[in-house]
Amino acid sequence: MCEFFNVSRSGYYDFVKRMNILAKDLLLASKIEDCQKACHSTYGYRRMKIELEKQGIHRNPKTILRIMRKYNLLSVIRRKRYRKYSTGLHRYKNLLNRDFSTSRPNEKWATDISYIQTAQGVLYLSMIRDLFDNSIVGYKTSTRQSVSLVLDTIHLAKKKQTVTGELQLHSDQGFQYTSTGYFNLTKEYKITPSMSRRGNPYDNSLAENFFSILKTECIYLNKLDTFEQANNLIDEYIYFYNHHRIQLKTKLTPLEKRCQFFV
Repeated sequence: MCEFFNVSRSGYYDFVKRMNILAKDLLLASKIEDCQKACHSTYGYRRMKIELEKQGIHRNPKTILRIMRKYNLLSVIRRKRYRKYSTGLHRYKNLLNRDFSTSRPNEKWATDISYIQTAQGVLYLSMIRDLFDNSIVGYKTSTRQSVSLVLDTIHLAKKKQTVTGELQLHSDQGFQYTSTGYFNLTKEYKITPSMSRRGNPYDNSLAENFFSILKTECIYLNKLDTFEQANNLIDEYIYFYNHHRIQLKTKLTPLEKRCQFFV
C-alpha cells in the first residue's frame, strides 16, 4: 500500500501515531467539557488538572491547557482583563486611587463588565455605578464582549444623567476601556477616565461589589434557560436595587439618597 500510494513506511507509521494522539485528545477534551459544564466554565487549567486527578485522570498541565485552547474549553471568567492589542491602546492614570468619597451625584462613576451564565450561553453585563449613592446609572447586556457594549452603556448613562461638573469614570484595564472608541467618547462627553492598576481588583472594588450583590441576591437563585429570562431578571433586580433596596450605611435606598441631595 505504501508503494502504491507513494508513501514512505516511516511516514505511514507517523500518520498512524498522530491518529492515536487525536483520539486521546478527543477523549480528554470530552472529560474536560463535562467538568466545565459542572463548574459553569469557571475552571482554568490548574483547577481542571486537580478535578481530573480526582477522577483518576493524570495529565501534564501543559497538555490540559493545550486541549482547552484547542477545543475552546477555557474559563469564561475575566479573560478580557489581560488581552493585549498592538494598536489603539490607551492607558490612564489611577486618579480614583481607592478614594470612593464624593460630595455630589455624577462626580465619580465606576464601570465594569461581568458575565451571566445561561443555558443558551454567556450574557455579558456592562454597568456604571455612581459612587455618591451606589445607584446604577446605566447598564447594557450583550452576548458578545465588545467595545460597542461599553460605549452604549456610557451613552445611556450620559443621556439619563445631568452632569454639572467634572465627571471621573473609573475602569479596569479591559480591552474595551483601552480602545480608541472609548478614548474618543470620553473626550466627546468631557469625561475624565481613570484606570485601575493591572491585576488589582481592589482599585475598582465598588464595581465588583455590585456584581457580587446581583449574583448572590438574584442570579444564583434562579435557573436561567434563556437570554431573555436573564435580561428580564437583571432589569427587575436593578430597578429593585435602585428604588427599594435599603443600604445599611445610609439606611436609605440609592435613589432616596440621590433625591435628598437635590431637595
